[in-house]
Amino acid sequence: MTLRYWTAGESHGKALLAMVDGFPAGVQIETAPIDVELRRRQGGYGRGGRQRIETDTVEVLTGVWHNTTLGSPIALQVINKDYKLERLDDLTRPRPGHGDLTGAIKYLGPIRGILERASARETTVRVAAGALARQLLAKFGIQVIGYVVELGGIKLDVPDLPLAERLRLRDASEIYSLDLSRDEEVKQLIDETGKAGDTLGGIVEVRVEGLPFGLGTHTQWDLKLDGRIAQAVMAVQAIKGVEIGLGFEAARRCGSQVHDPIHYDESKQHTPTLGYERPTNNAGGLEAGMTNGQPLVVRAAKKPISTLRKPLESVNLATKQPESAEYERSDVCAVSAASVIVENVVAFEVARALVEKFGNDSLAEMQARHQLFLKMARER
Repeated sequence: MTLRYWTAGESHGKALLAMVDGFPAGVQIETAPIDVELRRRQGGYGRGGRQRIETDTVEVLTGVWHNTTLGSPIALQVINKDYKLERLDDLTRPRPGHGDLTGAIKYLGPIRGILERASARETTVRVAAGALARQLLAKFGIQVIGYVVELGGIKLDVPDLPLAERLRLRDASEIYSLDLSRDEEVKQLIDETGKAGDTLGGIVEVRVEGLPFGLGTHTQWDLKLDGRIAQAVMAVQAIKGVEIGLGFEAARRCGSQVHDPIHYDESKQHTPTLGYERPTNNAGGLEAGMTNGQPLVVRAAKKPISTLRKPLESVNLATKQPESAEYERSDVCAVSAASVIVENVVAFEVARALVEKFGNDSLAEMQARHQLFLKMARER
């Protein structure tokens, strides 16, 4: 059985739900780290009024006994304080950039039914599922961090520092970047853009450290880990591009400037690299759909939010006459939040690959298989 999840719920419905299936038994879990990720998702400079209404916390409804997973499906719930779905009217003027028009025509129904489910509010429980998966990854020494590397065209420095120091910088930044000296400049841009009735996008990066060799496989196209990560990240609302390692830059260089040389250092055979060191990590930790012992590096491009306070042109679906698009309460910039969402969906895909490699009946069995694999790999 693989590790997977589904979500349910509407933006202004009673609650949002995630059903996690295939999570191994025997993992002691805490809700506090999940709530931390939910709060981070609501934060970041440029967020709108909805975040002042909601105080997202998770409730684990099933699959746990005495804070320990049972191996059965785990249901996660986040209550919507701003529950008012039944009182909301439909929209008649679809908003460009949203699924309003396409969904209303596809389902031959109201725009409201599309926007409530298509809303990025749904990512709340995707973050919860990822934060749950991270508690499994931690048992194997795997750590994940996400941060903003570009916002509104301003490129932000990513210093070559240990993960703990990157975390300290990220958590001190109001925009969730590692370049604190640029915070005020970026905040000013967000303020000016908001006053103009416009929105901003950006690029986020996720780094996963401590990965063993061999998560994922080369044997089938739909099982390659890079492909699965790309699909999971592209499925996040407003993400328009994904790259791993050098990404598109690899297409602009000669092969000698792209591929990572392989060295061997016997003193490092008990690290995730097994001693196979690389002076560069242009591959971003993945080769042929499998992890190669190097840190996994994923970037995602987020478009500006589609809901504009200064609306674009649209059409009234009832009269077919030109009108300005509808406006629903929104953010000026949610790139910081996107870094949290992408961070956690990547974490879930890594955890999924981990249980496929080492089994998912129980944590104890997984850890035993992990240790046996490391021993055999060193002796190869």
